[in-house]
Amino acid sequence: MSSALPVGIFDSGIGGLTVANAIRKILPNEQLIYFGDTAHMPYGDKSPEAIKFYSLKIAKFLLDRNCKLILIACNTASAHAYHELVHFLGDQVPIINVIDPVINAMVENGKYKKVGVIATKSTIRSDIYAQKFKLAAPDIEVSSLATPLLAPMIEEGFFNNTISKTVINSYLTSPKLKKIDSLILACTHYPLIKAEISAFYDGKVDIINTAEIVAENLKERLISLNLLNNQPSKRHQFFVSDYTPSFVKSTRLFFGEKIHLSYKPIWD
Repeated sequence: MSSALPVGIFDSGIGGLTVANAIRKILPNEQLIYFGDTAHMPYGDKSPEAIKFYSLKIAKFLLDRNCKLILIACNTASAHAYHELVHFLGDQVPIINVIDPVINAMVENGKYKKVGVIATKSTIRSDIYAQKFKLAAPDIEVSSLATPLLAPMIEEGFFNNTISKTVINSYLTSPKLKKIDSLILACTHYPLIKAEISAFYDGKVDIINTAEIVAENLKERLISLNLLNNQPSKRHQFFVSDYTPSFVKSTRLFFGEKIHLSYKPIWD
């Protein structure tokens, strides 16, 4: 397999662009092909069966575009569809989720004793973080809290203002997050409100930016597979399953610059 081939990334919508942005900065020579399933967003309130179906269809789309690796830039899809995708893809291309790299990095750090997790309802219901921490480091206590208002709030541009502060404070004062020493932002939207969350804790809790950890893990994986691209690549490509002007406007928030979205109704 050629190292010049693109890296495929997908998410339930455009939140995964935060991961794509982190990858772009750490791996500037890699071409990215991004698919946002905006027709079915958010995945947080979908059934596991639906999420698996959507993920398999998107993986096939990325595979058809000769991606050398597929990254699930969505916590909910990582929780419910990762193993199905590994089975589906077999030895065709490697696949990475956004959960395992974060847990491994935190366990290796060795200083965390009580970890908080905030995410969509579906990710929290899966209990995936608690289960994986229990296997990797049984001494680490995990407290999880569903925060369903955060993603739509961010998509509508309500952050760094009184509205976002009120919503964030309401969630973070939950007894479930009492006495945590770290907080995992287990939704790809949440890096955009990391500063507000950090301000709430006044530096007393480590806020874990999963996008940066996942990007570093991808780099290590590509190096280990001898697939790291050392030459300038082609332009990134961004596809969505439903197209609206609001999606175009939001991409600048998540990716850091204006991008061209191509409408690709793969469900037809």
